[in-house]
Amino acid sequence: MQKNKGKFGKALAVAFALGLWQIAAVTVDLPILLVSPVEVLVRLTTIWQTENFAGSIWFSFYHIAGGFLLALLLGVLLAALSARFPWIETMLWPFMITVKTVPVASFVVICLIWLSAQNLSVFISFLIVLPVVYGNMLEGIKSEDKAMLEVGKVFRMPFLRSVLYIHLPQLKPFIISACSTALGMAWKAGVAAEIIGTPDGSIGKQLYYAKIYLDTDDLLCWTLIIVIISVAFEKLFMRGLRGFYRRLERG
Repeated sequence: MQKNKGKFGKALAVAFALGLWQIAAVTVDLPILLVSPVEVLVRLTTIWQTENFAGSIWFSFYHIAGGFLLALLLGVLLAALSARFPWIETMLWPFMITVKTVPVASFVVICLIWLSAQNLSVFISFLIVLPVVYGNMLEGIKSEDKAMLEVGKVFRMPFLRSVLYIHLPQLKPFIISACSTALGMAWKAGVAAEIIGTPDGSIGKQLYYAKIYLDTDDLLCWTLIIVIISVAFEKLFMRGLRGFYRRLERG
């Protein structure tokens, strides 16, 4: 019952937001500045006919998802090494602080000097996600129960079994928190990089063209598509991660 109430409340909140949007669009009465949600939905039914529609979605998806997965793997590895060797944590500290504080746009412009626009979103997504994963995992590893680790050593558990049945269960809240936070950031940073670098065949370039030609309905449609893809990927990834933990807990 409580769950149904929560869903009903969210549906009301969405309806309220759409209502405000509609009122604002009618008040402004200038489609170049703001189109109504109805016009966006109508355009959404035809935008798939845009040239290279599916290709743009696939290009952005595999570049941004690839950057996220690379950062996830490297972040976990660096956190494990930093927990084991404190000097590595010290050496990485200025890099992680820099990545967390410097604006994304600055990184994009700098990276355009080194990288082609085609690979920019992979690197920017990777760069933004890495300190989030690293920080969460390092905190998690440092807070592990030392007694459990000693049990593994006493029984001489193989490395892989120790990771699966001692480390990963204790790191569960930190992994889930890191992934849920980083997934949204990866898409925001990746699409921002595409808008600035405008690589061919990307969603970012579609957004850039919509802005240049003042196609506000296309601009909002592509933004909605980004939100849908981002949320869908996050839900699927997090469901897979939680499913992995359920299977792990069942042994």
